[in-house]
Amino acid sequence: MGAQTSPNRRPFIDLLVEGVEHLGSPICVGLDPVLEKLPEPVRAEHWEPVAAIEAFSTGVIDAVAGIAPVVKLQSACYERYGAAGVRVLEHVAAHARSRGMLVLLDAKRGDIGISAEHYAQAAVGLHANAITVNGYLGPSTIEPYLRAGLGVFVLVRTSNPDSDVVQGVELGDRRSVAGMMGDMVAGIGADWKGERGTLSSVGAVVGATKAADGRMLRERMPDQVFLVPGYGAQGGTQADVRALLRPGPLGAGESGVLVTASRSVIYPTGSEVGGVGIGDSDWGSSVRNAAERLASEIGSITRG
Repeated sequence: MGAQTSPNRRPFIDLLVEGVEHLGSPICVGLDPVLEKLPEPVRAEHWEPVAAIEAFSTGVIDAVAGIAPVVKLQSACYERYGAAGVRVLEHVAAHARSRGMLVLLDAKRGDIGISAEHYAQAAVGLHANAITVNGYLGPSTIEPYLRAGLGVFVLVRTSNPDSDVVQGVELGDRRSVAGMMGDMVAGIGADWKGERGTLSSVGAVVGATKAADGRMLRERMPDQVFLVPGYGAQGGTQADVRALLRPGPLGAGESGVLVTASRSVIYPTGSEVGGVGIGDSDWGSSVRNAAERLASEIGSITRG
């Protein structure tokens, strides 16, 4: 079967490669807004939680636009406020798109059949370009999102320490569970490549803190973009990211990684509450500076 696309939508992978090549660094800023951690000026101006979260989220997007090609919206941080929170999520995603950014909905959906189709259409309605998916129910967990025109990042080797309990288990054929998932992702992704015919719109979540498995997973998934959490605040290093790159001098756009950082960018002082920069009226400049540092660090690894 040849490459597939959905009607009237360009493949996500082509949009991603173009965005990374334009800005020079494959980074993604994660928006995980928590009310208690927001800058004091934002909370003082907006007494309603959803209003404060929307103001902070759009402010972060304005700060990092032109630096990061992708913003990852943690759906749970918005959904907890019910219908009002979902409306904010939609507004924030639309704002990101208006600033030229791709929107990755971090929802980790994991259902099949008509339920997955409903989730896929909901993501499209929320202005998402791509979504994170838990693929442990099999290929039919993943395919409805692709048919809806979304890119997907399937959980393969996540950055949380206790993921070893499941993902590190060795199977009878000597593969790990993560290796098995990687093989499935590569198989599905072969039919969903972009116009260049190299990378796929089916990517994988592979944590920087699990880079010991990175070479094995890269061999199994040569055409996948790895969404890489765990860099920076969680302990992942530049060397860890380097271990996840596709081989060869390919340049940032086809390096095969999209490094995501949340806390180290949106709460850039390290203290998250009340530190220098977070309490300032010009907190957006601190966020922008942190995003520029991230782009510089990752860009130095991935440029050909």
